[in-house]
Formats: sequence, structure tokens, C-alpha cells
Amino acid sequence: MTRKQFEALVDKALRRLPRGFREKIANIAVVVEDWADDETLEEMGIEPPDTLYGLYRGIDITHRDSSYGNVLPDVITIYQGPIEEDAADEAEMAEIVRETVIHEVGHYFGLDDDTMHRIEDGEV
Repeated sequence: MTRKQFEALVDKALRRLPRGFREKIANIAVVVEDWADDETLEEMGIEPPDTLYGLYRGIDITHRDSSYGNVLPDVITIYQGPIEEDAADEAEMAEIVRETVIHEVGHYFGLDDDTMHRIEDGEV
């Protein structure tokens, strides 16, 4: 899959977030990279053959106060390589992208894993 096609999957996943979440997202960049580098994997405590599908870097909104401002955007990185490698077909790839986007956006909102799984399942 080309980078442009993969980015379209990421954009689609972002557009399909529940409206209440979409409307509250601000000052965040979503980027696609091939693979997490060795430094990132080490920092996250991940050893090969395990890898990352996505990563949120920033200060989640539950830890911001009135002094938070004039900062660079938080960043969500979606890693194309491991998602392509693990997906059996394009439909599964789209589903992994959707779940990964929801999970990383959940970190932005300071949500726990249980809440993120409910969002992924369409319960929120």
C-alpha cells in the first residue's frame, strides 16, 4: 500500500471518531512513519519481535492546567510497517488502523484501556 493510501486510512479513522471526541481535539499532529526506531522501542520497553502500531507523545488533557499554552502540538504517530506486516488484507489493515487511532487518541484524552476498548467497540 502506498503512503498516500495508508494516510487515507488514518484520516478515515480520525473522521469516524465519535463527534464528542473529534470536537475536543486541538493542537495535535497525526503523522505516519514506516517503523518505530530502536530508541523509541527501547524507551517504551518493547523488545523485538514485538513492535508498535502507534504512539502518543504529549501531555494528555487531564494533566493540563491554566499555565498550559504556547506549546508545540502533541503527536500521534501511526506506524505503517508493522500494521501492513500483521494485516492479512486491506480490510484488516483498516481495522488495525482504526483501533490504533482510537487507542492513541484515547491517550490524548487520558482515558484508561477499558474505556478505549468500549470506544473501539462503539459503546461510547
